Amino acid sequence: MASSLACLLFSLFLLPYSLLAQSTDNVVVGRSLTAGDNGAQPWISPSGDFAFGFHQLEKKDLYLPAIWYNKIPTKTIVWYATTEYEPAVAPPRSKLELTADRGLVLTSPQGAEIWKSGINLGEAANGFMNDTGNFILSNSGSEILWESFDYPTDTLLPGQTLERGGQILSSRLTETNFSRGRFQFRLIPDGNAVLNTNNLPTGYTYEAYFWSNTVDSNISNAGLRVEFNDSGYLYVLRASGKRVLLTQGRVVSAAENYHRVTLNFDGVFVQYSHPKDSTGNGGDWSVIRAMPDNICTGINGKEGTGPCGFNGVCQLGTDQRPICSCPERFSLIDPNDAHGGCRPDFYSQFCEEDVSNFPEDFDYLELENTDWPTSDYERYTPYNVEECRKACSEDCFCNVIVFREGNCWKKKLPLSNGRRDGDVNGKAFIKIRKGNYTIRGGPSLSPNEKKNKDSLVLMFSVLLGSSVLINIVLSFYHLFLVHLKKSKRIPQVAETAAESNLRCFTYKELFMATNGFKEVVGRGAFGVVYKGIVEMGTKVPVAIKKLDKIVEEGEKEFKTEVKVIGQTHHKNLVQLVGFCDEGQHRLLVYEFMINGTLANFLFTKAKLNWNQRTHIACGIARGLVYLHEECSTQIIHCDIKPQNILLDDYYNAKISDFGLAKLLLLEQSQTFTAIRGTKGYVAPEWFRNMAVTVKADVYSFGVLLLEIICGRKCVDTEVSVERELLMDWAYDCYQEGTITDLVEDDEEAMTDMKKLERFVMVAIWCIQEDPALRPTMKMAVLMLEGIVQVTPPPCPCPFSTVVS
Repeated sequence: MASSLACLLFSLFLLPYSLLAQSTDNVVVGRSLTAGDNGAQPWISPSGDFAFGFHQLEKKDLYLPAIWYNKIPTKTIVWYATTEYEPAVAPPRSKLELTADRGLVLTSPQGAEIWKSGINLGEAANGFMNDTGNFILSNSGSEILWESFDYPTDTLLPGQTLERGGQILSSRLTETNFSRGRFQFRLIPDGNAVLNTNNLPTGYTYEAYFWSNTVDSNISNAGLRVEFNDSGYLYVLRASGKRVLLTQGRVVSAAENYHRVTLNFDGVFVQYSHPKDSTGNGGDWSVIRAMPDNICTGINGKEGTGPCGFNGVCQLGTDQRPICSCPERFSLIDPNDAHGGCRPDFYSQFCEEDVSNFPEDFDYLELENTDWPTSDYERYTPYNVEECRKACSEDCFCNVIVFREGNCWKKKLPLSNGRRDGDVNGKAFIKIRKGNYTIRGGPSLSPNEKKNKDSLVLMFSVLLGSSVLINIVLSFYHLFLVHLKKSKRIPQVAETAAESNLRCFTYKELFMATNGFKEVVGRGAFGVVYKGIVEMGTKVPVAIKKLDKIVEEGEKEFKTEVKVIGQTHHKNLVQLVGFCDEGQHRLLVYEFMINGTLANFLFTKAKLNWNQRTHIACGIARGLVYLHEECSTQIIHCDIKPQNILLDDYYNAKISDFGLAKLLLLEQSQTFTAIRGTKGYVAPEWFRNMAVTVKADVYSFGVLLLEIICGRKCVDTEVSVERELLMDWAYDCYQEGTITDLVEDDEEAMTDMKKLERFVMVAIWCIQEDPALRPTMKMAVLMLEGIVQVTPPPCPCPFSTVVS
């Protein structure tokens, strides 16, 4: 009796687990998962090995439908939902539901469709997460309509295949960013399984850096498909039936171990194993094979770059994964991404400088066994090191030299495919300006000031010998000089410079730097911009904005705004180097952008191509996200237009004049009294006595985005009446399904119709008359990048005509 009761209790104890297994194995039409619902269980495979559910991203307000190993300590994702190779990310309370006619459908809390699996033919009845890691949709007759194995992301599992000319594995952008990365694995039409880099905006594939050598002139013997069998062996199956193994040696038992092959974000294609009893090795994955053997030296194509980005240096780690670093005097473009490339902390040589100053203004930083072999543009042989350095010193294009065994190679920025390896057997020399000046550096002594100071120190040393008194006197001398300097400056100015790490210039310095404010490079609502050369340890090109008509009694406000601007740091914002606040003179000193304003390219014959334009649009959007949401003090720009977007050497967009709107006198408006902004770009709320928020910038961005798409001004009286107002014409074209008219003869844009339509729809959302309907800039970025699906926008001005 007791044993029977015990069995009954034991059965009742197991009942919830049995019901849970039954409910999660078979997913019927109408069942759903909700993003951010911590109480909801993912859909589990019968053995419990795999789970299908929402994975929370690093940005805690976004979720991604994914499949992962369910029993190992470290969450390892093997598949995730994508839209055109971009992750189908969703905000909290989004719903993933199985439907009969569309398969799995991911919708936002407002009901907008973000992603759907789709189904081939028939009507879906069930979903099933099986023990191979494959999620299957089938009809009532158990016929498979859709399966995740047919849509691989960055991982292959046993039982999965890649067909010739078919599916592609794409790496992630970073370890935690699931956007499409720079690396691909595929079986190309000639029968070779290859790894290659690609151009992210277009997907254009660069030269392969690994191949299976399964090509054959006789197509009946060429590679037919890549197979990863249930025993854990990866191979290329030739059409003749012969297998060419990519897995080397014997592998551990598939009955006792998990197997996977993953194309990592750094370009290394790795086969892993992991004990199913995860207590065996603490949750680590073991490497069976990494392809290529050395990623640092494997990529040698002339286009694109290696795993460490432009200017980066790659060293191979013990796990055959790359360790990325920046050369001395370079720093990461993104401090959180060691693989994203490096930028110099100093201004490189530019050819507008006085040629006679080249040799003495520059020195060389020596690096052992380092090379960027695909960045050569000239070679000298036979040469010695001194001749090599001299050749670079006399060449304003030369940024780096590499010397090896009597050979001298000149290179220029950006450098690509950098590696540090004993096999290089040579030395690299980076040409840098003398002194310790860096782009973000603070004030430094001029050469004459430094010389006088050194002479004074030397005099004291001679007079006082080596006694302890020297230290006392020199300490007093140092304190006296510091006090003297501070007494000559307005305390608030010194405080502003110190807190924002900016150089405080005198008006005389900037007058001389611009040769009497002679060369005008731009004009705007805040004043005139001049090109200048300033002395900051060495000669540096700058753009000097001479402000006029700023608010009365504006000294405190000027310092506050300068401090805010000085503390901003983003790759899509123009960098403030220093300022001058002396009497009535208020000037700002910026880094010099050699390609000038976006307006120079949008409205002239010097056109930008479609990929450049879309890259610039996304850069502007990211810069506005930073100003609105990510810097310490929220900044509303108030005057987004092509003239305030500058382009660097590589045509990266940088927003200028941010943070200055508060300094502008109201009567300075170019169009309307008490309105800040420029004709055609001003948001309607300015005219309606409404509160002006960051949504005003969103409106201006929408107008600018249409200009970038079309390459014409928002108001153009030289075209037909129906096309005079770009916003109205663009919406008409969208409504009539003729958006190709917006890009006219631009074949590149017309062959990229999905992106063209997406950008036009985002622009129309941004120019909505009602600010509440406009997206935030963060959402606009997600829509532009295809991460969030763009729903059809309504008429932007349903109640009135947009004032222009």
